Amino acid sequence: MVDYIRVRALVNKHLNELSGVLRSQVNVPLHANPELGYQEHFAHDTITAFLEGLQLKLEISKKTYGLETSFEARFGSGGRLVIFCAEYDALPGIGHACGHNLIATASVAAFLATAHTLAQLQIPGRVRLLGTPAEEGGGGKAKLIEAGAFDPPEDVAAAIMAHPVGMHQILAKGDEVGLAGPILVANHKFQVEFHGKTAHAGGEPWEGRNALDAAVAAYNNVALMKKQTRPDDNIHGIIEDGGVAPAIIPGYTRMSWAVRSPTCERSELLAARVKKCMEAGALASGCTVNYIDSPTYKDLRVNSTLCRTYVDEMAGLGNNVFLKQRMEFHASTDMGNVSYYVPSFHGTFVASTLGVPIHSPKFTAEAATDDAHDATIECGKGMAMLALRVLTDDQVATGAREDFEKS
Repeated sequence: MVDYIRVRALVNKHLNELSGVLRSQVNVPLHANPELGYQEHFAHDTITAFLEGLQLKLEISKKTYGLETSFEARFGSGGRLVIFCAEYDALPGIGHACGHNLIATASVAAFLATAHTLAQLQIPGRVRLLGTPAEEGGGGKAKLIEAGAFDPPEDVAAAIMAHPVGMHQILAKGDEVGLAGPILVANHKFQVEFHGKTAHAGGEPWEGRNALDAAVAAYNNVALMKKQTRPDDNIHGIIEDGGVAPAIIPGYTRMSWAVRSPTCERSELLAARVKKCMEAGALASGCTVNYIDSPTYKDLRVNSTLCRTYVDEMAGLGNNVFLKQRMEFHASTDMGNVSYYVPSFHGTFVASTLGVPIHSPKFTAEAATDDAHDATIECGKGMAMLALRVLTDDQVATGAREDFEKS
């Protein structure tokens, strides 16, 4: 029998000791050096160098699974396997406004506490830290699944991570520090290119075919269509390339779209309607249209056993986390794709109590605070305990697998 009181004490003590160095060598450097998806070379090098400098016998692989900014660290032998997913990409213009510096720190912390406890107690179990680039639109985890990072899926007892949020986003009521089972929706993403014909806008406009007109018409078509969509559908797009000069009729424009709905099936059907709006814009302006599809983010399959276990273990550490989401929040993640492949946990933790929305410059500032780091370490403790329960408790591991297969 495993003494979970002792296990909890080991995890708590170890991460209290590591908190300062995690802040100075992982959290702060990542926040100060934001990088876009698939360009996270600084984050890749910083995290792997930190791991290499520890007095722990880790197997570390860099530039893994065909991705220059993915990595993998492994510890343990025998028993079950748990994978912690670390995100570290940032947003264009506003840096770590989604707090991925905190996600990376939490997953590194949880991985190290789990490995330390396995070593101290000399119990079987395997734990892996997987660097997962490009969550913000690039579908890094979808590509990692295709490359075999979670194979064989029957060998993975759980994949684990957590995301920072503002207190208001989960309706926390003062003492609650997180949510175990968020509702995260599917997201079909694509770029659309309109090809027309350049001409002098003043002298010979009849010689041109205006690709910007196609984009504007398409945008307005979607705005009209949205009046006849379900309340829990969400469609948003931007013009990425709208031309080069007013005197030149644009022969090329490009837009980027995200089509969200509660399930993959509904998002695909809605995306097909959106593409009809693109085609109508192209037809009206005499242009042609081309699509560049990105990996679809699947809705998150919430695993009841993993969520309940996390809530219980966080309570054991003195933290109040509630189980189920209380409000709609139509966010998406490529961790949803992982949840369709192996039993998965994607919790949230409160990194800001100021009512600051994520994906805003104010949240970028919040993601650098001492309070946000402290919340990250507490979440790392809870995720480590969740992993250790999966690795050592047959009832939890079996329940997680059964929940995955039923859903």
